[in-house]
Amino acid sequence: MPRITAPLLLLLVALCPPLRGAADPLQRYGVVDIRPSAASIYIGTVTMTMPPFVRRNVVYSSTYSARVFPYFFYSETGRIWISMTDDDLRRIDAGGAVDFVGKAVSKSGDVRKVEGRATPTGPMGGRIRVRVFVTKRIALTYDTTYELKAAAALPVTPR
Repeated sequence: MPRITAPLLLLLVALCPPLRGAADPLQRYGVVDIRPSAASIYIGTVTMTMPPFVRRNVVYSSTYSARVFPYFFYSETGRIWISMTDDDLRRIDAGGAVDFVGKAVSKSGDVRKVEGRATPTGPMGGRIRVRVFVTKRIALTYDTTYELKAAAALPVTPR
């Protein structure tokens, strides 16, 4: 009996590394880079820039910088996060558009509602529309693009 089990165990051990190494198909959605964009306001613009978003569980998080021109004194920085479930990512992976919600908090403590829609245009990117509500009725709309990045490309995860 031991002569038969040893080759079977060896075969099992040989097959296990490929099974363990099988990557999660959603792993490529771990880091999302969103291009800077500008929204028009009365006699000016608000330019939004964000480092790549990093996904933990169902939340993508990053920081942001909103520069207001010519009203520079309204410029702000802070943290931003959006929720996106695994089902949402599977829908994007299949080529479908997804709506999302989130929040942004400025360094001064102002809380902003965030909502948007991501529409894939290829396997590694697409279009994204983000609405940041400055008040209950006033929202800044940013139309830009996103690109998926390898998680190893980022040395530090934003908090």
